[in-house]
Amino acid sequence: MLGRIQDVRAEDIVAINTESGIRIKMTVGCGGYVKDIYVRGMTLHTMKWVFKMNRDYGSRADNNYESNALPVTQGVNYQDIVAENVKMTARLEGISGDLFTGICISNVTVGMAKKVPWTCTDVEAITSNVTPPPPCELLVDR
Repeated sequence: MLGRIQDVRAEDIVAINTESGIRIKMTVGCGGYVKDIYVRGMTLHTMKWVFKMNRDYGSRADNNYESNALPVTQGVNYQDIVAENVKMTARLEGISGDLFTGICISNVTVGMAKKVPWTCTDVEAITSNVTPPPPCELLVDR
């Protein structure tokens, strides 16, 4: 098992001219997990994505991997984020047949530079007070 990330807390961050505010990459075949991630109080200026998360990124260090080892996501929380001049709010990509879950996004306001706010595939998450609202059917507003 590779890629075990747990108990990460990031608060009161300002980012300017970056590709993404928050980026998580995982890969099928390596197993691993991303658990208990807490991000609060971000101010972001001029970037491509606020949230970019791939559960099947596809890159591996070598050919020694287990094709059925799926990565786990649990307790990923993003809250109190303000971003401006953003090309895309989020690109969230899970794995077909094994949804990307365990994500909560709340109190987020994104000022768009372009009109492509969200892309989501194979993702199930909870959102609350997010602008622009995610059009993805499995991102439930509570």
